Formats: sequence, C-alpha cells, structure tokens
Amino acid sequence: MAAKRRDIRRVAVVHDWLTGMRGGEAVLESLLELFPGADLFTLLYNRGSVSELIANRKIQVSFIDRLPFKAGKYRWYLPLFPSAIEQFDFHGYDLILSSSHCVARGVVPPPFTPHLSYFHSPMRYVWDHYHQYFPPTGFANRAIIPFFANYLRMWDVSAKDRVDRYVSNSAFVAERIRRYYGKPAVVIPPPCVREVGEIQINEGREDFYLIVSAFVPYKRIDLAIEAFRDLPYKLVIVGDGPERKKLESMSPPNVSFVGRVDRDAIGKLYAAAAALIFPGEEDFGIVPVEAQARGCPVIAYRSGGALETIREGRTGLFFDEQNPAAIAAAVRESRRMRFRAPEFRRNVMRFTDAEFKRKILVEIDKLV
Repeated sequence: MAAKRRDIRRVAVVHDWLTGMRGGEAVLESLLELFPGADLFTLLYNRGSVSELIANRKIQVSFIDRLPFKAGKYRWYLPLFPSAIEQFDFHGYDLILSSSHCVARGVVPPPFTPHLSYFHSPMRYVWDHYHQYFPPTGFANRAIIPFFANYLRMWDVSAKDRVDRYVSNSAFVAERIRRYYGKPAVVIPPPCVREVGEIQINEGREDFYLIVSAFVPYKRIDLAIEAFRDLPYKLVIVGDGPERKKLESMSPPNVSFVGRVDRDAIGKLYAAAAALIFPGEEDFGIVPVEAQARGCPVIAYRSGGALETIREGRTGLFFDEQNPAAIAAAVRESRRMRFRAPEFRRNVMRFTDAEFKRKILVEIDKLV
C-alpha cells in the first residue's frame, strides 16, 4: 500500500537510531512502505542490524554515527542527541514523519512544512523511569547524571511545538504526552502483525512459560525470576541487554536464558508456551500482541499499554501488584482457565499492519 497524495512529493522519515529490529522498527517499515520514495534520517546506523526494507532506503546519519564505540555504546552520547537531530536540513520536503521514542520528534522543520510524529513514548530514562535507570548509587548517578537529565527534560519540553500532529501508540502514552507537553495525541496502535492467519489453541502446550524482552530495569524480569523460584514450571527467557549477568546470577535451575533468536524461533516458542509473562509497565508492548496472534495467553501486570492489548479472561489475565507472589498466583490461576481461538483473533485484528496504515493516512490527510 503506497501512499499517493496530490501535494506530497518529497517526504522525510526520521527515526532515532537503527541498531536492531524491535517494535519501533516495525512502525518504521510500515511508514517507509507508505512512502517508497521517502528519505530516511537517523542519528546512527549499525550496518546489518535492520531489515532489507529499511537498509535499502537512502539513509542520512548525524555526526553521532562517526563517534568511537557508537556500535554498542551509543547511549553514552545521549547528551549530544538533541544537537545532532537539530542539524538535519529539511528544506524542500513536503512532509516530515518522525518515529520517535527519544529525540527524533525534536527535528527543526522549516516554515510551512507539516510534521506528524508517531510518538512511542516520552524519554523514559529522564521522566517517569528516571530513578529506575539511575538509582542514587555511585558518584556519576548522584553528581553528574542529574544535570544531564535536567538538560534533556528542558530540551524535550522546548521541542514540543515542533510537531504539528502527535500520534501515540496507546491511550497510556497519549496521557503522558498531555502530562509532560500539554499536547493532545491521536491513538493509533502500532503494526504488531502483518496479517492474522488461523489461530489454534494448542491444548498440548508444554509446561514452560515465556518472557521475550530487552534486559533493562523497568521490564521487571527479576520479579518473574523470583516468582518461578517457588513454582514447579520452567521459565524460558528470550532476549539480551545490560542486566543479563545480574539476572542470570539470581536465577534458579528452572529458569533458562536463550539469548536473541530469530522471528521464526520466537513464533514457535509462542505457539508452545503455556503463557507469556509480562511483568513490567509498558507504554504499549508489541510482544503480548505477537503472542496472542499465536494463541498464547498473556499474564501481565495490570498497568500501561497491556490494559489496551489484552482481554481479561479471554486472551489472558492480570496481576495487580508488582511482586513475585502476585505473579506466581496469576500463573496458578491461568492453569485453571480455558481460552478460545476466536477471542484471540478478534483481539489481534485491531493491531494489523493494514489497519495501522489506513489510520495513519487519515491523520496525514487531516494535517496536509
């Protein structure tokens, strides 16, 4: 589905960084498919880390891409990101589309160039998750990080009017946009699945539970590990990240880490697992939708985007407190429940690629 708009000839698509394929990159792929001739701007690009659909586009990078250790340590340069994103020149473009969870929506558009931002989240590490990312331990976290964080908050708020139309991935994020920037946002769920095939409920699902996640503090994988210490079932954890060593060191024998795996392998794990465990508070969370598309129930913390993607009692269930006992109790409760394939299908149909593109084009038409 390629977009043809009478007054849009040149489109610039802006994405924070290209270092892997996650939920934000799924959104980026859909935007690039809507505008096959669009140019792509990003802070940095690790070659070989993204799909061919993205890699084959004309990609313009900032000076961050030339700094040492940028492949794995690009977050070191976070204080430089605002200056880097502001240096891109968008004169001559008819439309700017940003896919942003950090600074991409802070580009400086020329006069009369409309800017629509698909905003995944205000920067978690300087707003509501700041104390989880930077606990008050160590000299840097106490004496240096607070000054950088304050600067980034001020810049973040100052850039709020550079967007003409905000689109958020969930009502949860729309409320955070209103709270931090005083701006309204239209809610359009991201493209979680390309298409919805036949969903089968496998009554012979194996006695293991699944986590698919980046290993960062706010995901609260540690709570799930502690919950399974006293459960007679296996927990399989897919993913990687800075907390891996810590999480592995605290894990009992029934918890295993398999690292990063490809999409086909994840799909097979979804189809076989008794349920997906989703212990953190997420802005949206594509993983629970992917799991439901394979008939895998979700056990999630009752907060954030999960409230918009899971149908309680139909495609999963919630626990109300973020602690191991609550997770363990929900796991036991889920084993008494029965789920039906039509319920999963009806729910997942709200999050298809086609539905995302249709709604985005409606918002672009309103803007231009």
